[in-house]
Amino acid sequence: MTRIILIGAPVDSGQRRPGCLMGPSAYRVAGLAREIALEDHEIEDRGDVRPERLADVPCANPAVDQMTETVGWTLSLKAAVHQALRDGGFPVIMGGDHALALGTVAGAALWALEQKRPLFLLWLDAHSDFHTPLTTTSGNLHGTPLAYINGRDGFDGFPPFPAPVPAERICMFGIRSVDPAEQAAMQERDIQINDMRVIDEHGIVAPLRAFLDRVRAANGMLHVSLDVDFLDPSIAPAVGTTVPGGTTFREAHLVMELLHESALVTSLDLVELNPFLDDRGMTARLMVDLVGSLVGKKVFDRPTRPR
Repeated sequence: MTRIILIGAPVDSGQRRPGCLMGPSAYRVAGLAREIALEDHEIEDRGDVRPERLADVPCANPAVDQMTETVGWTLSLKAAVHQALRDGGFPVIMGGDHALALGTVAGAALWALEQKRPLFLLWLDAHSDFHTPLTTTSGNLHGTPLAYINGRDGFDGFPPFPAPVPAERICMFGIRSVDPAEQAAMQERDIQINDMRVIDEHGIVAPLRAFLDRVRAANGMLHVSLDVDFLDPSIAPAVGTTVPGGTTFREAHLVMELLHESALVTSLDLVELNPFLDDRGMTARLMVDLVGSLVGKKVFDRPTRPR
């Protein structure tokens, strides 16, 4: 039995389309805690984190939006995730846009550093999020967390990342929307990118198992960051950055089942759910179901209609 700690992160500062702040409430209404408890895990909901109040944090790029609030979220979420891990828990962060990963992965990295274990990162997303505050042209900071995690320059005003995660410990799945500048920066660092063509040609299982084997061999901790737009918008419409051609229902569940079988995941982000854009809660319910697979729900546990 695992002690799973839910942390609400109503972060809406990483982009300009309102609604992600309702994500934590949507996960609660969709029964996330109940789904986890059904698999005999201990569950604790620590409520919603609030951003630290800061004086104005300037940015040299005038396009950047809501810099101060995003730095405040980074500080508070870093502390919340670090504390949850220190308490022996498995933190599940209910977001909130992907800017929350600036703080959540920092908290996991700090704990891994204290444990003298390497942190690995599985990035399940349509986007690479490898801009910095200085390179982004949209000014949306939800497109920057992976660059911060990897140790790129350009994050003046943010707390120093505890121990940047090197390229060989980062694995990206589902990528299908990358700016040329991001692509060039990632290629310089040789980050493993499993875009949708790789998945179409080789499937999900082989590259994911190869990555998990590396985590296991290094006695690593594994943080998983799951963006709604990893999924195809036909099954998960509740995201402001829809990109056609995402993973199917079955592919997404297979990823979660493989992660459960590995027993390597130590923390999880659920990001970019915008309930305002959902269709009768279908995206929130699907995300909850995916977490069910991650914590042990089997296909035979799923109710079906009589034939």
